[in-house]
Amino acid sequence: MGNDKLTTYKAKRDFRQTKEPSGQDSVKPSNRRRFIIQKHDATRLHYDLRLELDGVFKSWAVTRGPSLDPGDKRLAVEVEDHPLDYGDFEGTIPKGQYGGGTVMLWDRGYWEPEGKRSPEQALAKGDFKFTLEGERLHGSFVLVRMANDRERGKRTNWLLIKHRDEFAVDKHGAAILEVNDRSVASARTMEAIAAGKGRRPKPFMLQDGNVEADAVWDSRTGLAAEERKGKARGKKKPDTVTAADLPDFIAPQLCETLARPPSAAGWIHEIKFDGYRIQMRVLDGEATLKTRKGLDWTSKYPAIARAAANLPDAIIDGEICALDETGAPDFAALQAALSEGRTDALVYFAFDLLFEGGDDLRALPLASRKTRLQNLLADPGEDARFRFVEHFETGGEAVLRSACRLNLEGIVSKRSDAPYVSGRTDTWVKSKCRAGHEVVIGAYATTAGKFRSLLVGVNRGDSFVYVGRVGTGYGTAKVKKLVPKLKAIEATKSPFTGIGAPKKQPGVVWLKPELVAEIEFAGWTSDGLVRQAAFKALREDKPAAEVEAEEPASPTKTEVSQPAAPTSSKSSRRGGKVDVMGVLISNPDKQLWPDANDGKPVTKEDLARYHQAVGSWLIEHIRGRPCSILRAPDGMGGEQFFQRHAMPGTSNLLELVTVFGDKKPYLQIDRVEGLAAVAQIGALELHPWNCAPQLPEVPGRLVFDLDPGPDVPFSRVIEAAREMRERLDHFGLVSFCKTTGGKGLHVVTPLTVAKRNKLTWAEAKGFAHDVCVQMARDNPELYLTKMAKNQRHGRIFLDYLRNDRMATAVSPLSPRARPGAAVSMPLTWTQVKTDLDPKRFTVRTVPALLAKSTAWKDYDDGYRPLEAAIKKLAKSMKQAV
Repeated sequence: MGNDKLTTYKAKRDFRQTKEPSGQDSVKPSNRRRFIIQKHDATRLHYDLRLELDGVFKSWAVTRGPSLDPGDKRLAVEVEDHPLDYGDFEGTIPKGQYGGGTVMLWDRGYWEPEGKRSPEQALAKGDFKFTLEGERLHGSFVLVRMANDRERGKRTNWLLIKHRDEFAVDKHGAAILEVNDRSVASARTMEAIAAGKGRRPKPFMLQDGNVEADAVWDSRTGLAAEERKGKARGKKKPDTVTAADLPDFIAPQLCETLARPPSAAGWIHEIKFDGYRIQMRVLDGEATLKTRKGLDWTSKYPAIARAAANLPDAIIDGEICALDETGAPDFAALQAALSEGRTDALVYFAFDLLFEGGDDLRALPLASRKTRLQNLLADPGEDARFRFVEHFETGGEAVLRSACRLNLEGIVSKRSDAPYVSGRTDTWVKSKCRAGHEVVIGAYATTAGKFRSLLVGVNRGDSFVYVGRVGTGYGTAKVKKLVPKLKAIEATKSPFTGIGAPKKQPGVVWLKPELVAEIEFAGWTSDGLVRQAAFKALREDKPAAEVEAEEPASPTKTEVSQPAAPTSSKSSRRGGKVDVMGVLISNPDKQLWPDANDGKPVTKEDLARYHQAVGSWLIEHIRGRPCSILRAPDGMGGEQFFQRHAMPGTSNLLELVTVFGDKKPYLQIDRVEGLAAVAQIGALELHPWNCAPQLPEVPGRLVFDLDPGPDVPFSRVIEAAREMRERLDHFGLVSFCKTTGGKGLHVVTPLTVAKRNKLTWAEAKGFAHDVCVQMARDNPELYLTKMAKNQRHGRIFLDYLRNDRMATAVSPLSPRARPGAAVSMPLTWTQVKTDLDPKRFTVRTVPALLAKSTAWKDYDDGYRPLEAAIKKLAKSMKQAV
């Protein structure tokens, strides 16, 4: 049946010249309809969408590739039907042949029709809706035939459009094409496929878990054809495993890097081990241990090799680690053990099984492979050198949070239904706890002939880019071992290329870029350099060519206990840094305030622990809102500046949000750990927008700033706050009060967000203006609404300007960059009386005071719509006239 529809397909191709599937092999339809998308670099680069239907692949050439943005309408030109064995087609079509060029399997999976019509009816109608369940594309799409197109020429033009659903992306929907530039079948790039490099594609996995072996196609070696011939002859697998059955080495599957672990179903999460990746091959009672690049390191781990010889024939993927006294992996201890030849206590953590006996398990889902691995290691005897890596099926963020609290490296998340694919893939992703990076050493610097620092870089495309100096982390023992290795690779010219490469300086020795170092650092500078980098160790298991720039990840959410006074924890220090909520605070003893009205300086660590103590309260009033921060990296005595936009190296704990009219993303703090992250960069104050959470165009609260002139006693400010409360109450609004951390008070009223006809900023600002003007007109000797300082003597400025779209107000519980480390403290109205002393609320005192306070406890009950108040105010002002 399918062959009858392939007449056009066959007529366009000379199968003596091209190795494309001819359609002669009888590939049966799967239990579920398959789809593939092939990236095709022919006359023009495009993407071929193919949907299995009636024994063939219905096919469209999507000129610019699919997009996740419902606003992107992609031209899809209908082409001839293709045979089902095209479902594993990856390779090259010779030049001069139809479609000559490189073909990559960019995505594959299953599809289902939508609506009441059959697929055939929908296609005939020209409105074909369907759902994709692929490795990269998910959700609902539609193909819409363009009007009168069938009569226009040889081709039928359609539009491929993403429906709006949970998988849609409103902006940059085509970014998925740039992010995913490797094959889902072989993990190769287009360049590698064109050059004929790498492993052949893994065959399509059918719904029942079996492999459609007859559909495997290989344009270079014809391995699939040989497998089919062997199957036809009834060839049987030998009873005993031989070296031919068990590959000598399998290139390992590698991880992509994500800021946070995936939250979707179908992922498992494992602890990321800080050790050396080792592939273990056991055959006939002899074990071989190889690095990720295939180097034989069996002799380095004799005890593990001897113990592994007792295991059944297999190929296992895992990590060798040294454990500290708490049982956590310690990379420095591992290097010391290797250097000194004391490796008997090392442990092999096994996380994947690639071969069991002569059976190749790579095409099986990960969950099946791990079950087999656990059974294989179920009875290791008394030898505890082998550990099965357990996993968690839900709660990736919680797993990462726990890993970070235990000072572990991070976690690895894997698709439980995915096959094992050599190379870097998006079915394995890692999320790191701390800001770590691998770099390549390109030079070292000396002072008076003594080693001082390393100059390091990373690969970006074809360039080896300089990323800065690593000036700390070297003990005497480390330098003694490091310097001979550096001297062995000295070079006559700089290996760095591109803009920003360092020039030759006295004491700088150029090196061949061969040694890989692991560092910790405090983020990236605006110039793309590492900040406060510290040397950790050399990585002998990773080749320099694979070291590229990546952003470290951080935990996403942490639960904070009841507020408590911040205290220093010397036991949590690592390399001069302090861990606060999973964030490493560098220079923790740096003084940010001279004192907190108690004669003791407030340090950077004190600020981070203050945020840890009050964070669960504070975060509710800044979450979901763009937030400017006032930074003083060198403390109050140094430079101070506001930062509203993200900078290079911005912590992954901070959200980046775009707002209308500004191309640069704004900072947003949605997690408690983000408060520690901004403390780490010396942010003393937090100034969020007053919008509704996640709705920057909609007012979410009004803030009336009562700012007294220099000669106004604070008792008058208290009277003004109470009068403002009465006025707002008259208009049906509920108000709350807080100190500003200075000499004034803020009166705040939360606003209900309407489902329709949402409040505008102009309306909110207009109402605030009119309230303040009315109050000033009623008592002009006490109040004014002009900012002019020469008019403010003896009066209080009623500042309504906080209620504009991009205006900010200091957050409740935010410290202030003022003497005494004062805090903007939430108050109960019973506290707003003449004996109120704002100076008593400091970074040091607030955590304990907050624990006892009932201030703002009913804030969530205070939301009121502003529309009715606007009408009432307008009526009262008209009556006054």
